[in-house]
Amino acid sequence: MDPFCAAIDWGTSHFRIWLVASDGTVLGERRSGEGMNSAAESGFKAIMETHLQDMEAPSDLPVIICGMAGSRQGWREARYLRLPAQLSGIFDSAVSVDDPHRDIRILPGLAQDEAARPDVMRGEETQLLGCFSSTDASGWACLPGTHSKWVCIKSGRVTRFSTFMTGELFNLFARKSILRHAVSGIDRCDPHSASFKQALFEAAENPASVSSLLFSVRAGQLLHGSSVSNGYERLSGLMIGWEIAGARAAFGTVEPLHLIASGHLFEIYRAALQHLNIHATGADADGAVLKGLIAGAQRFWSADDRRRHYGQAKV
Repeated sequence: MDPFCAAIDWGTSHFRIWLVASDGTVLGERRSGEGMNSAAESGFKAIMETHLQDMEAPSDLPVIICGMAGSRQGWREARYLRLPAQLSGIFDSAVSVDDPHRDIRILPGLAQDEAARPDVMRGEETQLLGCFSSTDASGWACLPGTHSKWVCIKSGRVTRFSTFMTGELFNLFARKSILRHAVSGIDRCDPHSASFKQALFEAAENPASVSSLLFSVRAGQLLHGSSVSNGYERLSGLMIGWEIAGARAAFGTVEPLHLIASGHLFEIYRAALQHLNIHATGADADGAVLKGLIAGAQRFWSADDRRRHYGQAKV
């Protein structure tokens, strides 16, 4: 099968590229740590072309990109689309990159331009496109990560969202604070352990006490000989319980909820939501962002035109 386009998810610290056929079949995939921070030095075009050449992609293959390549410090700024925003309208606000050979489009992020609760997202909007493809889709979405997003969608429109710095704060506490002594050497959490569940309930029920509860991770090690595994699980439970309490405080009900995540992070959040009796349907984050990018590519470029182009090129 001939590739129809290349789809790229370009984050702050990660880079993912797929070669995709016109029917959505993935023909090739590459991942690296060449996120925006690396691209700012090496060059966005140089990184992209290196991967495309290694994948033997045609020199004029069109490319659709989401994520930090569209930030102010990125390849070309794709200004935020203000809320409320129709998800399908994200495609209409894409920007083109000047290139003599390829048609390159970068999708914008979303902005909640409120004086009291300003907020932004880049990349997550494309995952939402992949999960809420219907124009009348409604519900809530939880997108865990370094900066977790909780999003309200009504009739295909993003109306509100909130960012929680759960992953970044967890890393700061685990690596830079006094709590590092209580979790050192552990990098995986058992979300079904007693220590995780207890901490999750404590934080979800009493979020105002989280600062005090956090210190108990260290005190438990000193006074009761708690293991580093228990410390890691307790810290994880406190942080996720705090996040969920914040989402409930901001939005009230958060059901029906779609959990959009991958790997172990998906398992941790799914378990946490189950423990708190919040029903959620799951969606793979990688699959969601790719589905959203493919929808944009099919909007921008005609599959029939691409097939005719390849047929002429092979004559």
